[in-house]
Amino acid sequence: MTLNEPASHDPAGTPAPTGERADLLETLAKHRHFLRFTVRDLTDEQAGLRTTSSELCLGGLIKHVTAVERNWVDFILNGPSAMGDFTAMTEADWARRADEFRMLPGETLAGVLAEYADVARRTDDLVAALPDLEAAWPLPKAPWFESGATWSARRTLMHIIAETAQHAGHADIIRESLDGAKSMG
Repeated sequence: MTLNEPASHDPAGTPAPTGERADLLETLAKHRHFLRFTVRDLTDEQAGLRTTSSELCLGGLIKHVTAVERNWVDFILNGPSAMGDFTAMTEADWARRADEFRMLPGETLAGVLAEYADVARRTDDLVAALPDLEAAWPLPKAPWFESGATWSARRTLMHIIAETAQHAGHADIIRESLDGAKSMG
């Protein structure tokens, strides 16, 4: 898969999604493309550079979006237990989570992109095959979620799209700060 190709969503001959599902996948593919496009022609070292006052780097943003998408798909499939209890996280748990936002020694941009492609295929396959977009789970315990709120699969997919779009914008700023290249605009 190249940076410009959307992930496939043809698991074992399943017909291509139509209607709302096709719209969700098309929107997600567009924002994934913008995010992947920000790292075109970069070295592993460049993908790990902080170019603004933020702690964020391009490779780390892609790692984070990959983790977010994976975790929310797990939530769609298995409910809040798939994500854990954020209120019980230790300092070590938060430190591991912070590693999502940076390129660690031994990580490569190619590896980060490959993992993102795998997660994207899984999400696309789920959207195509999920029996009911209305199926809902209570949100995991976290200080940033409304207590007692539930999200449907549809709402969760919209959240994945919003996260991807937001971080693609962050990545565009980081890339422009790195070498003047722009992906949007």
